[in-house]
Formats: sequence, structure tokens, C-alpha cells
Amino acid sequence: MPETFDAIVVGAGPAGNSAALTLAREGLNVLQLERGEYPGSKNVQGAILYANALEQLIPDFRDEAPLERHIVEQRVWMLTEKSHVGTHYRSDDFNEERPNRYTIIRAQFDKWFSSQVKDAGALVICETTVTGLIRDSRGKVVGVTTDREGGEIFADVVVLADGVNALVSQKAGLRGELKPDQVALAVKETHYLPRDVIDQRFNIKGDEGVVIEAAGTITAGMLGTAFLYTNGESISVGVGCIVSDFAGSDISPYDLLERFKEHPSVRPLLADAELKEYAAHLIPEGGYKAVPQVAGDGWLVAGDAGQFVNSLHREGSNMAMTTGHLAALTIAELKREGRPMTAANLSTYRKRLEDSYVLKDLKKYRDLPTVLHKNKQFVTAYPELLSQAADTWFRVDGVDKRTKERSILRNFRRGRGLIGLVGDAYKMARAFR
Repeated sequence: MPETFDAIVVGAGPAGNSAALTLAREGLNVLQLERGEYPGSKNVQGAILYANALEQLIPDFRDEAPLERHIVEQRVWMLTEKSHVGTHYRSDDFNEERPNRYTIIRAQFDKWFSSQVKDAGALVICETTVTGLIRDSRGKVVGVTTDREGGEIFADVVVLADGVNALVSQKAGLRGELKPDQVALAVKETHYLPRDVIDQRFNIKGDEGVVIEAAGTITAGMLGTAFLYTNGESISVGVGCIVSDFAGSDISPYDLLERFKEHPSVRPLLADAELKEYAAHLIPEGGYKAVPQVAGDGWLVAGDAGQFVNSLHREGSNMAMTTGHLAALTIAELKREGRPMTAANLSTYRKRLEDSYVLKDLKKYRDLPTVLHKNKQFVTAYPELLSQAADTWFRVDGVDKRTKERSILRNFRRGRGLIGLVGDAYKMARAFR
């Protein structure tokens, strides 16, 4: 007789670990399946960890989790080929007792997170690929099939946290294939440098860290961003663009990354660093309108599999952990009340998401992906115009400031036209409403 679990969680990333941990703590008999050799084995790159979401699950995580640096400075750059116009925020308040954001190495962090899941009582099995869903005669999901011998496993409910590709959901017909204009392809590298060199270059000390996010002509007219952030003894650097833009271009992701690394503002930060790792991965960027059905008869979806990423604020890990946690709370509540895992009962998960920051934030920016994709001037014309304006304003050359102001305004009108400027401002205001 095949063993039956209260819940099966597919995937051992932030969403899957969050769901499995919560379910196990609620006393459910939980099985978590991960296709990698160990949780995090497929993630060699670094990432940003937002503390609040994890703190809800593990209040004392800072005592044990493998954290690299806490972030004290955020830089935002708009790039041209030779310049950047930007802003930054740095505060000693971020050197607080319980810092707000950290850089992490995913392979180490996911492995640690999984250890918390095991300690809570969940059964975690790796090197196991879920190949499909099992349904009963009424169509309700009652388990999964795997690539192991005799690989049918049954459960009252299945949490699908299998990442952006969501292959299990797609194969089962729960969602369609990824649309190329709703997903970005990002490439990352890890460059090793001594800690004291990183401290000196970024004007930091101890475990302080810096994040740089950049957009502009560096992406060759494609919609995307580049980034750089400090780890303990390495720097993570990368770039990502919408897949449909790559499809219409002869420029590869690797080409863009090389261009970014050679930018005059970036090259000195990476000088003499030793390249250790290279990775590529997909990031869901469709936003609110791309979120699929999140629950049905015997199943729920969490994390990247549900398109829960705020691309504007580069938030993904926190939304993954929050959605996994909320999915598990929904299941646990039904279990306590003795109610079946039907689509109607599991629909309260959607309500929890709507009441949380997850869908509130995604809904706020629901039109932004479309606006940016249809208006590439925001990453082509405007970076150049801003750079020209800064060069004119800061160059002391005997020209009076009123003339400079007129020159700057004239350049903007020449570059976009008065109607274009007004239209662009209106589009962005609407997208941020």
C-alpha cells in the first residue's frame, strides 16, 4: 500500500522550504521532493535575502544562517556607454542589530534552510524529479509521479514550488507555457577578491555591503537591468533582459555581461578579481497580469512558479517565502478544521495573498511591464538625455547657467519632443499609480 502524506511539496527553494517548514511545524506529515543533489545544488550564484520574510519563519535565523554581508548602501545607475547618472542611499541606521537585507550565496543558504525543514520533522528526498500529478476520478490532485521506481506518492494536497519553469504545472495543464515577453534571462558571475579590497573599493567595513542596480543603453535597446553586489570575499555581477528581446537581437546575454563589466564605472570595481562561477537562470517578470490560477482541487502554487516577483524592486526571495508560508497556513487551517482540500476551500489562499504585500505590490505595478516593453525610449533615449544634461550642468566652461538650462531643455525637446515628453510622463505616472 503506497504511503500517503498530508502534503507533498515540490521543490526546495525559498518557497518550497517555507511551505514545508510551516507545514511540519503545524504537525502535518510532509514530504518534500527536490530534483537536485541537495537543496541549492542548482544555485551557484549569490542573491539578496530580505530579512523580514524569513524572520516571520525563523526569528533567530541571523544566529545560524550563512549570511555574507548586510546592505548599508543602495546605488541606482542610469548608464550610457561612457557614463552613469545615478543616486544612492546610504545610512548608518542599516547597521542595526537586526539588519534588513543581506547578500547570500544560494547554494549555502538553501542547504541551511533545508536543514531547518528537516529539523521540523519533514521528510526531504533529493535527486527525485516529479514527472506529473495523479488525479482521482473527479479530477482532484491526490499525489505525484516521480522518476523513481514505483514512483507514485499520494497526499491530500500538493504544493507546487518548482520554480519559474513550473514544468509540473504545465504538464498537468494547470498553467500555460512561459511567454517570452513575461520572463527574463539573467546571467551572473561571481568574482573573488580579498575582503579588505572589497571594503576599500566600496568604502565599507566589517560585514557592510553595497548593491548597485543599473539600467540604460548597456542593454542595447532591450528591456532589462544589470546589477553588482558585494559578498564576503566575492562580488556578484550580472545582467538580465526579457527573453523576447533576446530573440529579436543578435546580442547574447554573455555579450551584455561583458559590456557591463567593461563599463568605465564598473571595470575598476572588478579589477584583478578572479572569476569563479558563471550561471544563467530565468526570472518571471510578467507581474500581476501573469499570475496564474494559484489553487485548485488538491493543489496550490507558490514562489516563482506563480510569477510572484516584483521586478521593479527586484524582490523575489521574500515573495517566495511569503507565498510558501501562506500556502502552508491555508492547508494547515483546513486540516485542523477537518475540511477537504477542494478548490473552493483552498481558494482562501488567494485571499491571503491579496491581503498581503505580495499581490498588493504586484497589483500596484500591474501596467509597468507593458509600458516599459512598449516604450524602449526609457532605456535608450532617456539615459543619453540625462547624461548630456549632467555633463552640461557640471561642466564649468564660461557659459552662464541660464544658457545651460535652456540647452538642457532644448536637448530634451529635440530628443523626445514636447508631446513625447508629456506622453512619457503620463505613461509612467499611470504605471506607478
